[in-house]
Amino acid sequence: MKLHIYPDYNTMSKAAADLVVTLVSQKPDALICFPSGDSPTGMFSYLVQYANLGRVNFSQTNFVGLDEWVGLDRTNDGSCTYFLEKHFFTPLNISPGKVKFFNAVADDLDAECQAMNKHIESLGGLDMMVVGIGLNGHIGLNEPGANFHSYAHHSPLAPITVEVAQKYFTTDTILTEGITLGLRHLAEAAVPVLIANGSKKAPIIAEALQGCVTNDIPASIFKTLQNAQVFLDDAAAAQLN
Repeated sequence: MKLHIYPDYNTMSKAAADLVVTLVSQKPDALICFPSGDSPTGMFSYLVQYANLGRVNFSQTNFVGLDEWVGLDRTNDGSCTYFLEKHFFTPLNISPGKVKFFNAVADDLDAECQAMNKHIESLGGLDMMVVGIGLNGHIGLNEPGANFHSYAHHSPLAPITVEVAQKYFTTDTILTEGITLGLRHLAEAAVPVLIANGSKKAPIIAEALQGCVTNDIPASIFKTLQNAQVFLDDAAAAQLN
């Protein structure tokens, strides 16, 4: 695991975007997983800027969304899919055929998980998987207790996740379950990437990166990933020794 600490969010976001650009320059048809949320927003801004300037070409690149709130479709402005389309895929007019999201309103969520697993496998696996970290150490919607060896799955949400998620919605929204890529996807990705910013993330970052490896803190898996890259701003890294 390589740890990168930057003085501020903007610098961290640029560095994460540069890593994506390097990958796509080396492998234009790479398969990349992107997360929604506050932490990657700056990275997306840089990637859109770079693409518009001709510094990177995503026309051959394949993408998958990390996760979704079960019961919400892509038109809900609080959904993970809506977020990714708004901040990255729509501004760059990425072909829908190059992107696969979870259908979180599918009648058979297990089949939806299997379809995602098969899609990733058919493209040769993930070249890069970018994730954030929740206040409880979750990765994607792999909540505490998640199996390190699981692929895509759906499971109940932790209360803190439901509480924090309300900031993405204009009205209080009932959330009970999430559908997500698994921690095994992260372990098998050629380049697993964690990005985190802000003082609120400092305690869990310290616990995840300096404590024991345990599925009670799913993000602690990063300590076992040889090719992992961790991008933090000073605030998120403040409690690291």
